[in-house]
Amino acid sequence: MNGADPGTWLLDRIDARERALTCQSEQTQEEIDTLTARLGELAEQVEHLRISRKTLISLAEEDPAPAKPPPAVPGHPAYQQILTVFGEAGGFLRARDLAMAMDLPLTQNSIQNVRAKLKRLAALGILVESEPGLFIQPRS
Repeated sequence: MNGADPGTWLLDRIDARERALTCQSEQTQEEIDTLTARLGELAEQVEHLRISRKTLISLAEEDPAPAKPPPAVPGHPAYQQILTVFGEAGGFLRARDLAMAMDLPLTQNSIQNVRAKLKRLAALGILVESEPGLFIQPRS
């Protein structure tokens, strides 16, 4: 206090405390305003997602896409035999593996014939060529 009037000293302390609290109050209000704005943005994004969900559900219920008929298997019996082997194998096969499973001679010509049939079935969407020369029957 150093000789100052005790009343003045107390009022100065109260004034300083009031300024500090006012400053904290203003900073807190700014933070509240920022968070309120962010909350509004998030609420708007959530509402957009809800609207999108409702729209998609109503479109799906309103007009279901017509089912695509399965692709027709070519009429040659070799194609049916190929699909039978794929059904039993249940995995990836190459033309050579397929020729062996079909008890064909493992000549270049017979393997090429099997490969050509596999490529045709892949082009029709009946088989999938996952990498060059490797085929699989997609799951239904």
